[in-house]
Amino acid sequence: MKLRNQTQPAEFFLLGFSEDPALQPLIFALFLSMYLVTVSGNLLIVLAILSDTNLHTPMYFFLSNLSLVDICFITTTVPKMLVNIQMQSQAISYASCITQMFFFIIFAGLDDFLLAVMAYDRFVAICDPLHYVVIMTPWLCVKLVLLCWVIGVLHALLNSLLVLILSFCTHVEIPHFFCEINQVVHSACSDTFLNDIMMYFAAVLLAGCPLALILYSYSMIVSSIRVISSKQGKYKAFSTCASHLLSISLFYGTSLGVYLSTTTAPNSTSTATASVMYTVVTPMLNPFIYSLRNTDMKRAIKRLLLHK
Repeated sequence: MKLRNQTQPAEFFLLGFSEDPALQPLIFALFLSMYLVTVSGNLLIVLAILSDTNLHTPMYFFLSNLSLVDICFITTTVPKMLVNIQMQSQAISYASCITQMFFFIIFAGLDDFLLAVMAYDRFVAICDPLHYVVIMTPWLCVKLVLLCWVIGVLHALLNSLLVLILSFCTHVEIPHFFCEINQVVHSACSDTFLNDIMMYFAAVLLAGCPLALILYSYSMIVSSIRVISSKQGKYKAFSTCASHLLSISLFYGTSLGVYLSTTTAPNSTSTATASVMYTVVTPMLNPFIYSLRNTDMKRAIKRLLLHK
């Protein structure tokens, strides 16, 4: 079949959730509210950790990085959607689409990697507490975060370069509220075999390996908790992991559900709705997850808000 146009289009069209004009104000208000809650909540976590010297530990260092990544993660997608709704437009330029996709891949990967690093931190703290300070040095923590950034950027760069060599037809409609790589690739008019191989390889290696590390860490943590004799000791050990486990369940449960569903219905607009769970809802809930049951965090936030 002959392609209609081998040149790159000037713009793509993000179909979003609904084209019904009556629903647009509701969608705008809902996502603006979630965006503001996410940014303010995660920023509050970061400022509370920076302002309280008692929270200058590896666990809270990784948490502050996760909060910063969550702010960037949601900022990559939601503001553009809000602007489009306000301007009653579905258009996004080709360059903006590729840029949005690039940063989305980076921050999605960073969320993935940081959750794995935090699992390793909890593994060392519970399974080898006597050597925790020796192992989890500040320099090691910085190197682990830098490694997450390097892998994330290289992964995003490679995927973006592979998308740049694709040819698109003149009118490209993406059934999503942002330029998600799977949707962009499958909107191309040229062969996407190399892109598909790369996406599957990345899913197995860059999502599977962190998940395997998380599962291994928590299997060892559970084994260590089981041998603790006192109920109070078991509860204390488990409580340090509960928030992290909930965050992992939200992120992996929703993201894996979305990407498994795209294999059966890659162009379904229901995928966009499901993606809201890990792109918007999970970053919004993380500040509540990590602060509501954490006495030290609640104390630090209270001090910050009261300027004491």
